[in-house]
Amino acid sequence: MRFSDLEESALHLNDLYEQLEVKRYGRIWTTQELALGFMGDVGDLAKLIQANAGVRNIADCKAKLGHELSDCLWSIIVLANKCGIDLESEFVSNTRGIIGYVSSELDKTTTSSS
Repeated sequence: MRFSDLEESALHLNDLYEQLEVKRYGRIWTTQELALGFMGDVGDLAKLIQANAGVRNIADCKAKLGHELSDCLWSIIVLANKCGIDLESEFVSNTRGIIGYVSSELDKTTTSSS
């Protein structure tokens, strides 16, 4: 699956959520409210990471971990879209820059070890 497929699916789900929000609350969630929901998901994710490492006891933690990672990815994709960020392009650019930096640091370490 390509990133654009993930993005399309995430945004379709967001459209459905927004229809439900209007029906229930008379308005859609703001980006601030989406970000707060994301923060709650990140807290849940942290607990599941601990359970996966054996420091918390959460039943069926692997399945729940996959679910929570997916929720977090959904939030990131939707927030990027609502903020006008081309997430795919930013990710590619950012990782390329970090790869260059880490590679040069490794080269320095290798050169100084020789």
